[in-house]
Amino acid sequence: MPLPVGVAVERVTDLTSPLAIRAEVFIEGQGVSLADEVDGRDPDCLHWLMTDAEGPVATLRVLPIDADRAKVQRVAVLARARGRGLGALLMRFVLSDLQLQGFSRITLGAQVDVIGFYERLGFAAHGPVYDDAGIPHRDMDLTF
Repeated sequence: MPLPVGVAVERVTDLTSPLAIRAEVFIEGQGVSLADEVDGRDPDCLHWLMTDAEGPVATLRVLPIDADRAKVQRVAVLARARGRGLGALLMRFVLSDLQLQGFSRITLGAQVDVIGFYERLGFAAHGPVYDDAGIPHRDMDLTF
């Protein structure tokens, strides 16, 4: 999948930049507690980082659940980069990568105000709205 000039996405094991982005977006920007954001699951997850000409700009993590199912979590784009379609590009890149790795069912818990974003990527919402770290969420699924 082609990315805009100057934009790159890679799977990373050094979590310095992903954690910094998540802190800015979730802790500083949305008031999520440090305990809720840094939940101890990062070692169990796969992590991706998007950079642009100015440096790290977006991240997400994926928790493998079983051989064919994974859960996308902690999707975060810095405020300076929002509105450029980078979040959708990151998601499409990672979904393609997950499909190549053999995953066929992807789940996530979407903040209610961004459900439409995930629907445009093919996810379908189901179940009731629930609280996660003080923010209303709803579960969503995508099957390849």
